Amino acid sequence: MFDAVAERYDLLNDVLSLGQDRRWRSIVARLVAARAGDVVLDIAAGTGTSSRAFTTSGARCVACDFSLGMLGVGAARQAAQATDAGQLSFVAGDALALPFADQAVDVVTISFGLRNVSDTGAALAEMLRVTRPGGRLVICEFSHLPGRWLDSVYQGYLARALPMVARRLSPNAEAYSYLAESIRDWPGQQELADKIAEAGWSAVSYRNLTLGVIAVHVARRPAWKLDPNRPRSGRHPAGG
Repeated sequence: MFDAVAERYDLLNDVLSLGQDRRWRSIVARLVAARAGDVVLDIAAGTGTSSRAFTTSGARCVACDFSLGMLGVGAARQAAQATDAGQLSFVAGDALALPFADQAVDVVTISFGLRNVSDTGAALAEMLRVTRPGGRLVICEFSHLPGRWLDSVYQGYLARALPMVARRLSPNAEAYSYLAESIRDWPGQQELADKIAEAGWSAVSYRNLTLGVIAVHVARRPAWKLDPNRPRSGRHPAGG
């Protein structure tokens, strides 16, 4: 499904959000606060549009996604523009079994992708595993408007408007019916914050964007070391 929409994915995001996706990406980049020398892991990175914002300070970013079609489009664009050389790499990977070593990255972030994993808790635990003690987590995801009635109206709008617009601009309008369904079934802001804490993250907080259409959750990995008796991952360091 994601492979089929890869070529027009960024265009559809821009149209369907009325350009708000650019503002959301900017806010996420500020919260990631990548510094020179940091390694940022961007999960469900798609074509890497959001990933590039994390490299402007001199940080290195790994754009990880399970859609080879998305990664192919992103890598081709990077090669055509001859930008981000050495700072942005594309890696195929599953959020439930990340192909990176323990404590390999300084920041892990995922935007509009956590809804798509089959086990939210397992994905959050994997993100914790690959993050260094004291490292940061930034999650940007669709959420729910305050008030049951208002949120119900919004969900109805999504169910009708997303597929209608997508039929005009995308070869796979069904993918956007799935998008509306996944937003409707996604937990609210506080419930997701609780799931993040249950996975072992600390200092969990969130802020609403665009009245709660989007919520950004941030957290830190506690500054304690892994149990030395715990089996170590045989996976490669990030970007290695």
